[in-house]
Amino acid sequence: MANRPLSPHLQIWKWGPAMLVSILHRITGNGMAVVGLLLMLWWLGALASGPAYYAFFSSLITSPLGYVVLVGLSWAFFTHLMSGLRHFVLDIGAGYELTNNKFWSIVSPVIAILLTAGFWAVICTR
Repeated sequence: MANRPLSPHLQIWKWGPAMLVSILHRITGNGMAVVGLLLMLWWLGALASGPAYYAFFSSLITSPLGYVVLVGLSWAFFTHLMSGLRHFVLDIGAGYELTNNKFWSIVSPVIAILLTAGFWAVICTR
């Protein structure tokens, strides 16, 4: 085998907030697809199985572990939404200045956390 050099990105790029937000965008999208789909299919199966199994499903989803899953799913949604909006702005050609890009890379996950907290505050106070 030839002793080929590695891609230059492994030597010259340093981690930054924009890379983190981009990776979080991919992870949260896949997480919502997998966990959200399984949760939705389980919910539909519980609806179709009758009142007894739906009560069992409801008791599990309102348990502390169920709330952890639901809060995590909503955090993934808001994180994906905010980074998607950030990517949309970049796609139209704005926000490429280093200071703006770094600022919105840091602010978008913070806004996602605040939206998640506000969403669950509204749900828990009703």
